[in-house]
Amino acid sequence: MNIHEYQAKNILQSFGIKTPKGRVIFQADEAERAVWGLESDVVAVKAQIHAGGRGKAGGIRLATSIDEAKKHASDILGSTLVTLQTGAEGKQVHSILLEEGCQVQQEYYLGIVIDRESSDIVLIASAEGGTEIEKTAEHDPDRIITEHISLLTGLTDFQARRMAYGLKFPQQLITEVIDVMKNLYRCFIEKDCSIAEINPLAITTEGELIALDAKLSFDSNALYRQPDVLALRDKREEDEKEIEASEHGLSYISLTGSIGCLVNGAGLAMATMDIIKHYGGSPANFLDVGGGASEDKVCAAFQLIVTDPQVKGVFVNIFGGIMKCDVIARGIVRAVKEVGLCLPLVVRLEGTNVEEGKKILDASGLDITSVSSLDEGAETVVNLTGGINNEHLG
Repeated sequence: MNIHEYQAKNILQSFGIKTPKGRVIFQADEAERAVWGLESDVVAVKAQIHAGGRGKAGGIRLATSIDEAKKHASDILGSTLVTLQTGAEGKQVHSILLEEGCQVQQEYYLGIVIDRESSDIVLIASAEGGTEIEKTAEHDPDRIITEHISLLTGLTDFQARRMAYGLKFPQQLITEVIDVMKNLYRCFIEKDCSIAEINPLAITTEGELIALDAKLSFDSNALYRQPDVLALRDKREEDEKEIEASEHGLSYISLTGSIGCLVNGAGLAMATMDIIKHYGGSPANFLDVGGGASEDKVCAAFQLIVTDPQVKGVFVNIFGGIMKCDVIARGIVRAVKEVGLCLPLVVRLEGTNVEEGKKILDASGLDITSVSSLDEGAETVVNLTGGINNEHLG
């Protein structure tokens, strides 16, 4: 789960990391009072969306007067920002962070992530902080410094000091930098983060160390023990179908293809998407109904897929262990009858109660193509969706 910049900064402040003084507004007419409260000659007007690249898209502007800040706020609020991370559809701005300006002497990047290959938590830093950090990582990776952190010891003073010196921080700030790194790590662990990022971490001309921008992402599987974090969720920033799926306990991610997938098990779902690509198709989603889904859950999953206007065909791929094939079959039949499907539907059932499941599909009288293997199913659905238009709900 992602949160907004201002929310991330509030959390970092609670861990002792300094951020600029700021005010959040949701209406343009709130700008004047917010600027007065900042008591700053320069104010940064920053769009709050769950995406990077806001500055280049016109979502971050500087104001040197109240009138200018009001104009920027009015221009940005309600607008749609299109960045490399939003995709072509962009994201609408519903809130703005008004923040005191500061004179920056040097910018750094500081982030903590999970390295899936080594199963380690990794502290990543660079003296090339700011908007071009991705280019630095791609074209000049030697400027990126990393420290692998043991869960047994946490981030040690030695590791943090080594990184601070490697980044060539001024001697008088070394102790403070170490504290920032350790506090960011503490935030990462205590809040169940998947990403904790400060970019840039700046040294001001007054010699202060301050987090000018921040991003925190959280492990969705751990939100049950982070109610304060869950309360920060902004559903307007999320895909509507993914929100609906989460309400039914489904693991769903929207993709850009045309073949809807309903599968049980994350590994099988990944394999299903891969085999569809192998035969020249493109999956429209990742959808895992889980190992013990009910008929209602299967029905909800199916409806979620077929109400996507880009879907031209559906491939149901079930390997029944805990999940029983007859439950899947009844859910499919019910969903097709409720929705009125006019799309190719390919079903592969295998495992527990498979024969009973196939009988249910056969007796339904619905136009369902039954297959016996993953390869056959993928090839069939790709062939059947050739030239099908998106007008599929009857």
